[in-house]
Amino acid sequence: MRRFWSEMNPTVRGFLIILVIAGVIFALSLQATLISLFLLVQIAFFLAIALVLYLLWRDRVREDANMWPRRAQVAFYGAVGLAVLALGVFFVDRPRGLDALAFVLVLAACGFAGWRVWRDQHSYGY
Repeated sequence: MRRFWSEMNPTVRGFLIILVIAGVIFALSLQATLISLFLLVQIAFFLAIALVLYLLWRDRVREDANMWPRRAQVAFYGAVGLAVLALGVFFVDRPRGLDALAFVLVLAACGFAGWRVWRDQHSYGY
């Protein structure tokens, strides 16, 4: 049996493992537990993204942004704040249809605004 398992196609072996896990979840009626675990992992993923972005801001952006004019700081941090708010709403509400399109457009506008402010503050008359 060990030889059969080790010589099996890796894709088939992976699908068999997924099938066994799904069978155990179904047989033991663990759907509610699985949903709870999914929600916890989703929150942890959101917090991990926030931590990485905070560390990037602390190491690279904060020193530069403190030397920018007040208007540039407000525009940059406003774009970042709106993007964070939109992502928070996305993780809570899961928009569909036109709301999802509005979410993507808001993120695109925030990204463009942040990039534009960054570029304007790092162009030295060229």
